[in-house]
Amino acid sequence: MGNKLRNFLIFAVGIIVGAFGTAMAQKQPSNLPVEELRQLSDIFGMIKSDYVEPIDDRKLLKEAIAGMVSSLDPHSSYLDKKELQELKEGTSGKFGGLGMEVGMEDGLVKVISPIEDTPAYKAGIRPGDLITKLDSAPVKGMTLTQAVKKMRGDPGTKITLTITRKGVLRPIVLTLTRDMITVRSVKSKMIEPGYIWLRIVQFQDPTVEDMAEHIRKLYAKNPHIKGIVLDLRNDPGGVLPGAIGVASAFLPPEALVVSTNGQLPESKAEFYARPEYYTPRISQDPLAKLPAAIKKVPMVVLVNAGSASASEIVAGALQDHKRAVIMGSQTFGKGSVQTVRQLTEDTALKLTTARYYTPSGESIQAKGIVPDLLVDETATGNGINDLRIREADLDKHLSNEGEVKSKELDAEEESKLLETAKNYKPIEYGTAKDFQLMQALNHLKGKPVKLSKTQKKPETDKTDTKETKK
Repeated sequence: MGNKLRNFLIFAVGIIVGAFGTAMAQKQPSNLPVEELRQLSDIFGMIKSDYVEPIDDRKLLKEAIAGMVSSLDPHSSYLDKKELQELKEGTSGKFGGLGMEVGMEDGLVKVISPIEDTPAYKAGIRPGDLITKLDSAPVKGMTLTQAVKKMRGDPGTKITLTITRKGVLRPIVLTLTRDMITVRSVKSKMIEPGYIWLRIVQFQDPTVEDMAEHIRKLYAKNPHIKGIVLDLRNDPGGVLPGAIGVASAFLPPEALVVSTNGQLPESKAEFYARPEYYTPRISQDPLAKLPAAIKKVPMVVLVNAGSASASEIVAGALQDHKRAVIMGSQTFGKGSVQTVRQLTEDTALKLTTARYYTPSGESIQAKGIVPDLLVDETATGNGINDLRIREADLDKHLSNEGEVKSKELDAEEESKLLETAKNYKPIEYGTAKDFQLMQALNHLKGKPVKLSKTQKKPETDKTDTKETKK
């Protein structure tokens, strides 16, 4: 490339950067780092002139944007046309793929939680697994959105995952067949006469309506309900209106469900148990015809380290209002708000814009919700739940005072736990084999509950409240 053309490119990038800087300065007055911006312009020019093969300008700029956004935290990302479509599909509960919630750690895809009844779940993929290869392509060097994009695909097509698992010396190679992931948002049944088991698998657009329908049908069979177990274990979260609606079903009208706080004025908001906050797209309130008794029936909410985001909002609201007893293990700790801003017709920016706070003003971010009653997964211990990761373990996570990382294990504990994990079988939620569910029933009946002998409540840290972060 000639010097004249190279200088022109550098000049052109300088104009782009300058225009960007001007726009940003109008939004938030500050002194931009001129030297770093000049360096960005120089690097762009060097890549265009010196790289081994020609690179398309649009591709280079797109990758620069994606890299800039993904460096912020594990949940911010630049979305191209396909990724934007997949995000929309995810909130509807239908998409072609493998079915797991993932994050990024040390350049690898880390499994947070496989979703029930999906190819990933049936193949035995576990929380904490690190995916190192997708088919023959190394994950190192990919962004999270690129890796997710590669795992998504048409139902019936295959993909081979290479996985490293703690305690397993050799890589695990699994070939999975993609399926249409239709996540049933709500499951329910009468586990005993008068006792309801209500499970939210993931918070989607139809969750509130689906939950209301399940409750109405169960009450029609037995109007004398004595207790409800709301099961949020391994629920990775989802849409905010879904969380507000689920909490609102059991809270008094006008009760504060959750609040948010960030830099922008619109990020400082409070969300109440009112239809406008959970039915933004429909005219009728799906909770209007629920039995009045639903707001006073004794409740237990089951959570674990796989309960994240919207799950934590619901658990935190019901706990703060003393509407339910929270039981299980400390939750994941994803207490940040992601706002999707449309850039063009086909692209968008998913950006972390605020933190979530419980009604009492406690931050969820990197802490999670601490159960009132700590109960292990099984009668013999917490099992594979002790191997789970949390938000505070993720690379570049949004930090917080008093954040809680995964449990530190000594050599003997880790060896014993890994041995247990080798023969681990997923718990059959909602059955008599579900130890935590049985303990929840015991509590509702006034019987003794077998509490954990190993889990301990962390020391309370009140410093990171909404009031101190304004």
